[in-house]
Amino acid sequence: DMGTSSMGGGSALREISLEELLSRAPVRLDPEPVRDLVAGKRVLVTGAGGSIGSELARQIAASGPAHLTLLDSAEANLFHIDRELGEAWPQLPRRDVLCDVRDAARLSLVFAAERPELVFHAAALKHVTLVENHPCEGARTNVLGSRNVAAAAQACGAAHLALISTDKAVAPASVMGATKRVAEAVVRQFAGDTRVSVVRFGNVLGSAGSVVPIFQHQIARGGPVTLTDAEVE
Repeated sequence: DMGTSSMGGGSALREISLEELLSRAPVRLDPEPVRDLVAGKRVLVTGAGGSIGSELARQIAASGPAHLTLLDSAEANLFHIDRELGEAWPQLPRRDVLCDVRDAARLSLVFAAERPELVFHAAALKHVTLVENHPCEGARTNVLGSRNVAAAAQACGAAHLALISTDKAVAPASVMGATKRVAEAVVRQFAGDTRVSVVRFGNVLGSAGSVVPIFQHQIARGGPVTLTDAEVE
């Protein structure tokens, strides 16, 4: 029995970078296609304060858009990404919009005022367990919210709408995955003058809802590290 004193307790553990836990190199986004897509354009990002939306917003801001609209229903998240971009790119014309994608009427007013040419729709409820426990809330945000965004994008004449989806939409085993699968089908119905594309992300390492920060927290407390299901990989 080594005891805990010789180990120095949990505080003596070396900080492990998330990348060390991967068995492969992280995917790096090539900035050139992003720059070609958004340079000189009016761009709107929903869920702009979230883990995926905020990274999209940073990449877009660095690519020289004509204007960037940051839309989110979470006040603190929106405040932080707007402040960060303001410090990093003070000359970038931008607007922060506190708005819920469930609110179709307000959304259409925002899109009409902002006139985005490109829309990246990242706003979603994505915690698998929470959406499992609150399926109606998941459907209202992920399905109806996506329909509202697509309708608003079409109505304002946006050239391109990109829905940020998930690999959990493939043969979904959860309500969350199912809502995103339906959202994919819904937004494609709006394709026409507005080009509609769907991008499925796998697990984004360290993102809100990712299991890795939970594991880190459990390890820092001295364990145990828990899995929700014996079949999990």
